[in-house]
Amino acid sequence: MNGGPLSDIVVVDLTRALAGPHAAMMLADLGARVIKVETPGGGDDTRGWGPPFVARPDPAGEDGLTTDIAPADGISTYFLSCNRNKESITLDLKSPAGRDTLTELVRRADVLLENFRPGVLDRLGFPLDRLTELNPGLVVLSISGFGHDGPQGGRAGYDQIAQGEGGLMSMTGPDPQTPTKVGVPIADLLAGMYGAFGVVAKLTERARTGLGGLVRTSLLAGMVGVHAFQGTRWTVAGQVPAAEGPHHPSICPYGLFHSADGTVQIAVGSEGLWQKFAPAFGLPVDAPGFATNADRVGNGPAVRAAVDAAFAEYPTADLLAELARVGVPSGEVKNLQQVYQWDQTRSQGLLIDVQHPVLGPLQLPGPPLRFFDGTGAEWHREHTAPPLLGQHNDSVQAWLTGSDGPIDGTA
Repeated sequence: MNGGPLSDIVVVDLTRALAGPHAAMMLADLGARVIKVETPGGGDDTRGWGPPFVARPDPAGEDGLTTDIAPADGISTYFLSCNRNKESITLDLKSPAGRDTLTELVRRADVLLENFRPGVLDRLGFPLDRLTELNPGLVVLSISGFGHDGPQGGRAGYDQIAQGEGGLMSMTGPDPQTPTKVGVPIADLLAGMYGAFGVVAKLTERARTGLGGLVRTSLLAGMVGVHAFQGTRWTVAGQVPAAEGPHHPSICPYGLFHSADGTVQIAVGSEGLWQKFAPAFGLPVDAPGFATNADRVGNGPAVRAAVDAAFAEYPTADLLAELARVGVPSGEVKNLQQVYQWDQTRSQGLLIDVQHPVLGPLQLPGPPLRFFDGTGAEWHREHTAPPLLGQHNDSVQAWLTGSDGPIDGTA
């Protein structure tokens, strides 16, 4: 596993924004060579998404970054979040030269990723049958907003729209009257995760058959795919879930409560835990409305009020210590500064160091997977910074043709 689980895989990434780039980054994190194809002049949409945009404050090389700059003078932190470990080339896919270069890339690739509106890749001259003709072993991942067919198959997809249409916002927020989006573009991210999972599954099948094929997913599919027990509340029990704030709809007490000087979260996820938790905090273990989880869920407001009243006597640190002593899973609510400064986060490889060609040394959020061989030795990828637009035009051209000329005339 010297080069990683996917070290022999070449990925051509035609995607932009987030769902597709996130899928491609996941494959790159596993060791695949990912060649990101961007439009000359502007590149991926996310290169212009901000603020914040960052730049070195002094071309002479002073340490530090500045964010008080115009987009044209800086680099989007959004782009930096989803494009590590990739190469960037620029191609005009509407030009014969651009299509010729893409043809050569397809012939050499193992995977092609695209998230154009349905039909766009066909109009560019690369329908599935053409891709398969060029490379029978090619695995194609196609990500759309709401699916590639069906009554709304051609509809454009944006994350917050999909969060709403996919039901997630109706279950998120302080109450049913305040539908709330998740604080990250979760529809995009989940579509990318499911897409990467599908690619790896298809590559496994290819190892048996020698043939590639098509994998499809969508932002809508990502949303429905994570409904979990909320989905079966409707499909099986006929209940329509609604937002309930920071508390679990099927387990009680499970959620956010108030200490004397802050907030904590607890998860009393079994009757055994309740039998330990309740007496430790003076709660009625077997009283009506408290005796079983079903009772407590039905009596939720009263149970939660009793827990809040008990917790109000404890400073947060003391409360967490007591909960740990009793054996009840608990924690505080951290902001992102606290998360990234937390030694546990750092111990798990969730921060990585890269050298950016313009910004210099950067720390980025790292991949969530770790890999070990049979001896327990861990594989560490040598991470690279998200690329500049067209940074690898010449090197990829040299790989394709052996020449030193720029790709599509766009050095």
